[in-house]
Amino acid sequence: MGAGPGPARGEVPHHRRRRFDVRVVPHRRRSPFRLRDWRMRTKLATVLVIPSVAFLVLAGVQTHALVGQTTALGDFAEQVGIGRQITAAIHQLQQERDRAAGELGELRRSGAGADRDAAIVALKPLQSATDQALRELRRAAEPLADADASWRVAYSEVLEAYQQVVYIRAAIPPAVLGSDTILSNYHRAVDALLSLLAEPSPGEDQPALSDAVLRYVQLARVKELSSRVRAQLYEAARSGRYGVEDQVVLTDLRAQQLTALGAFRVAATAAQIGRYDETSVDPAFLAATRLEEQSLPTGGAQPAVLPAPQWWAASEQRQELLRRVEASVLDDAVRQADEVSAAQLRTTLLVVGVVVAVLLVALLISVLVGRSIARSMRLLRGQALRIAQLELPEALDRLRTVTGGVPTIEVPPAVVRSLDEIGELAEAFVAVHRSAVSVAVEQATTRRNVNAMFVNLARRSQVLVERQLELLDDLEREESDPDQLENLFKLDHLAARMRRNDDSLLVLAGTESTRRWNRPVGLGAVLLAASAEIEQYQRVRHEAVADLHVVGHAVGELVHVLAELLENATSFSRPDTVVAVTAGTEGPGAVIEIADEGLGMSPAALAEANAVLATPPAADVATVERMGLFVVSHLAARLGVEVRLHGRANAGLVARIRLPGEVLAPTPATEPGASAPARMLTSAVAWAGAPSPDEMPVAGRRPEAAVPHQTRPVRAEEVPVPAAGSPAGPAAGSPTGGGWWSRQGPAPAPVRETSPAPPAVPVTGGTNARGLPVRVPMAQLSAVTQPARPQQPAARHDPDPEAVGGMLSRLYSGVRRAEAEDTTEIFMPPGGVRSEGGDR
Repeated sequence: MGAGPGPARGEVPHHRRRRFDVRVVPHRRRSPFRLRDWRMRTKLATVLVIPSVAFLVLAGVQTHALVGQTTALGDFAEQVGIGRQITAAIHQLQQERDRAAGELGELRRSGAGADRDAAIVALKPLQSATDQALRELRRAAEPLADADASWRVAYSEVLEAYQQVVYIRAAIPPAVLGSDTILSNYHRAVDALLSLLAEPSPGEDQPALSDAVLRYVQLARVKELSSRVRAQLYEAARSGRYGVEDQVVLTDLRAQQLTALGAFRVAATAAQIGRYDETSVDPAFLAATRLEEQSLPTGGAQPAVLPAPQWWAASEQRQELLRRVEASVLDDAVRQADEVSAAQLRTTLLVVGVVVAVLLVALLISVLVGRSIARSMRLLRGQALRIAQLELPEALDRLRTVTGGVPTIEVPPAVVRSLDEIGELAEAFVAVHRSAVSVAVEQATTRRNVNAMFVNLARRSQVLVERQLELLDDLEREESDPDQLENLFKLDHLAARMRRNDDSLLVLAGTESTRRWNRPVGLGAVLLAASAEIEQYQRVRHEAVADLHVVGHAVGELVHVLAELLENATSFSRPDTVVAVTAGTEGPGAVIEIADEGLGMSPAALAEANAVLATPPAADVATVERMGLFVVSHLAARLGVEVRLHGRANAGLVARIRLPGEVLAPTPATEPGASAPARMLTSAVAWAGAPSPDEMPVAGRRPEAAVPHQTRPVRAEEVPVPAAGSPAGPAAGSPTGGGWWSRQGPAPAPVRETSPAPPAVPVTGGTNARGLPVRVPMAQLSAVTQPARPQQPAARHDPDPEAVGGMLSRLYSGVRRAEAEDTTEIFMPPGGVRSEGGDR
């Protein structure tokens, strides 16, 4: 988290855009077992649900019975409908069985010389037709997999009996088994199919449907008995004689056929009996009957053996006529079952529809009565939560962040317009809202007046500080005593800190600083200016600073942010440690890191500080205790930079400042003779050939005499900053500079001389007992260190009279001190450092 731009004025913060927090009474848990804790919607729903549930229970019992009857009749209709596939399978099995009986008789009559391939060829089409009929039956029976248990048992018996037929087919051509053994498997399969055909049962309350099933079942039995008579006579015709028991079997079969036909006539309708009678007088039917009568024994004579081809053709036509009558009777039963099932379904749907309609009407009336109450309560609750969590906090935020006049806050009217108790309660909420807004407006007015007082006090203090700095400039210019000059520089830094405190007071009041710069400034100069505004500026080390520039309008506030962070780093670390400052690029922006070796912070305190940096807090009494953190967070949000604190592995903290690309500016073009801005720079490490950090003076420790590079106390105005495009420092002849933070404004840029520049590192002869460098005569002259070359005429400029006077006065004082010390050493300041007169 870092300090960044806060929400726009008048905009609802992100955490308030979420859904309302409904826990309006967080100190007490709602119990579902207490009736008073139930929500209004729950209470209204309970009043509506209990009578509705009682009605549904009574209606459900009746509906369940109707649905059960509808389901039973639907299953019955499906079972009757599958009778078409069952009768088709019976017909094909009868054809195969009767023809197999004749082939068996032929094979026994021929003995070893029988043509078994002819029997196979004759039976093959019939067997294929039977298999196809059973496959269709299986396909039709798949939807009835969940039918009643008795039907499933009968269906499984059919499949088992058919499998026996499939196995026994291989025993027909060899004729190794008896005819009764082979044909008995066919009889069992046909009987299983007839039992499955008779399985549908509509229940005792539907006798008409039971009679319909009985009709086509009895007619199917008549047809089956006729088929078995055909098989017996065809077997005898192919074998050329009757067996011992054939006449007995034929007599029994004819008797059963007459019984089944009588049962059919009893159950069948007049139309169905008429159709059967019409079929029985058909010439084909009569021809088969006359042939069958010839096989009956008359007198004591043996029954005649019928010619096989003639009997098979005549009996096949009779079976086909019976198949048609059977299909018509079955269609009548299917049609009747479908009609009853559809009528029952309509009745059930009608009853269910009436029940649902009555229930819906009752619910609609109840809902219309309760909806007005629930809607009014919901609107009232929503308005109360919106006032408490959105409108009132938003109004307070607007009034808290107001900079000009106090805006007018409109209070919306009540959303509930009814004249009942709920409407009166809504009006009471609006009245409370209006009172809270009025109190907030009064507080905003008071806060605005207090901020105005802060601004006036800060402005007055700034004027006094500026006058104090001007006085210090005059005193420093005229002072020649090093000790006294050091004290004046300390006062100069204290005054700079006082000015920073005034700027912090302006930030506290929500006002921008008046210090501005109208052109880009180097990032290194900004860092030096920030170091100049802290007390322990000697401990700051600029290790690596990229060649970047900051836009002019952001320089003042960025210096303030860096000064607060440097002040924090030096205040909470040991005096014998240094504070390292690095700056580099990161994508389109830049990153500045300030690392110290101080006490550090606990994870909880670090998280709290980062939270404050991420979200600038409002000004209150607690802000004064942590003024620096408050100022950094607000200035960072204003600039759009990100500030975040990180702990170090060993000790201390690292403050990381990320500058966006909008804060940076391109490198400006080089301006000849551009002077350094005054009161913006600090530390003695700006000149070329600066000593290493270990050689720099540290607060609380006197410099040793053996250190070759020593500096005198410096102040913010004395350390030069490289001009744009020139790392060597400001041009000579600019004693005081001008422009940013300067009281005189930008000084006219002098013309750059064309003479060779002096060496970057001054040539010295060691140090004396007081730690001052010993000058080597003529070592700095370009005529000695470089070959002679034509000199370009230098541009003429008038020196500053005050600077020249101060320089001569200090030169005379230095000569007198040198004579008093009885030494011939002449002290030279390190290269790149301004002398008291402002020259290099």
